[in-house]
Amino acid sequence: MSKLYLVPTPIGNLEDITLRALRILKEVDLILAEDTRTSGFLLKHFEISKPLHSHHKFNEHKTAENIVNRIKAGETIALISDAGTPAISDPGFFLVKHCLDNGIDVECLPGATAFVPALVNSGLPNEKFCFEGFLPQKKGRQSKLDELAEESRTMIFYESPHRLVKSLEQFAEVMGEDRKASVSRELTKLYEENVRGTLAELIAHFSSKTVKGEIVIVIGGKLVEKKKKEYVKKDRM
Repeated sequence: MSKLYLVPTPIGNLEDITLRALRILKEVDLILAEDTRTSGFLLKHFEISKPLHSHHKFNEHKTAENIVNRIKAGETIALISDAGTPAISDPGFFLVKHCLDNGIDVECLPGATAFVPALVNSGLPNEKFCFEGFLPQKKGRQSKLDELAEESRTMIFYESPHRLVKSLEQFAEVMGEDRKASVSRELTKLYEENVRGTLAELIAHFSSKTVKGEIVIVIGGKLVEKKKKEYVKKDRM
C-alpha cells in the first residue's frame, strides 16, 4: 500500500541502522533526503540503489504537493534526514502534516536519535523531561532562557560546536553556575565524549579545548528549596 515512511538513519555509527529500515529503503519507489550527497554515501554503503530527491527546509513547501500526488498515484516514499529521526530538529513535520491532511498513511520507524542516549548518559532525572532542540539565535532567545530558568523538568538542547561555550555561559547566567548539566558530543562515534558537572565546570572544560561534532546539552531542572537540600545531601554521601 502506498504511504510515506519516516526512516531514522545512524547518527554516527552505521551499525545502528535497523534491519527494518534497510528493508524499507530497498522497497520504496523514492527516497527523500535532506542532503543527497550525505545520504548517497549511506545508501551506497548498504548497496541500496533507489531514486534520491532533495527535501530540506528551504524547498519542503514547494515539493510537498508533488510528493502527495505521487503517493496518491500509488508510489511509496521514504523520508530520511542526514542523521537521526526525520522531523526531530530536521525537516519532516510539514510533509507529515500535509500527507495526513490529504488522507495519506504515514508510518515512522523507531531508530536512532541523539537526545535519548545523551539524556540517559547524563545521570540527570529522566522520568520527566522537555526537548527544546535549538534555541532561537537572536529574537526571543533571552525570554526563552528566562522561561526555562523556572523549568522543573530536565531540559535537552541541541547546539553547534562553535556556540557551545557561549550557550553554557548564558545558561549559567539565568540558571546559576551550580546547576547540574551534561554535554554529549560525537555520540556513537569513535571520539564520543560525555562530560558531566555543574555549568561552571562544563564552561571551564570546553573553554580550554577546540570542540567538534554534534552537541547535545542536558540540564537539570530547577529544584524547589526542600528538594534541592535533599539532592545536595544525597550528592555528598
